[in-house]
Amino acid sequence: MAHAEIAQVWPRDGRLRFVGRLHGEGPAPGQAEDWRLLLVLRGDEEKRRLRYAAPLDGEGFDVSLPVEDLVADGLPVPAQWDLYLTGGGSRPAKKLRLARLLDDIENKKKIMVFPAQPVSARAGKALVKPYYTVHDNLSVECLPQES
Repeated sequence: MAHAEIAQVWPRDGRLRFVGRLHGEGPAPGQAEDWRLLLVLRGDEEKRRLRYAAPLDGEGFDVSLPVEDLVADGLPVPAQWDLYLTGGGSRPAKKLRLARLLDDIENKKKIMVFPAQPVSARAGKALVKPYYTVHDNLSVECLPQES
């Protein structure tokens, strides 16, 4: 299955950084600069999206974003964001889920746990934390921080 295979996740210093490479789908010639990291707010009827430049180096990507963007004014907390790489110059654009599928590690949701980062949100403090889903896809959750 074509996807964006995650090699490293770095949640620190107020940023989320994702490093990996395309698997099963390569960039079209001359289209390496057209790729974007797309975050989709799960279950959102307003279809809110966040996009960040994610130029490829061959098939590799290294992209980061500030955690405060995930709890900016008007965005709900709690929330879950699903992550994709999009681009490739085709129409419609390719949309590849960020996932970690090639390592033979099962049940990542329970065993690969990332630290949460505190951030100020409109309604108070929140915690932003990447996590693997039950299908080994990478998502990010934003939860209210208890005082």
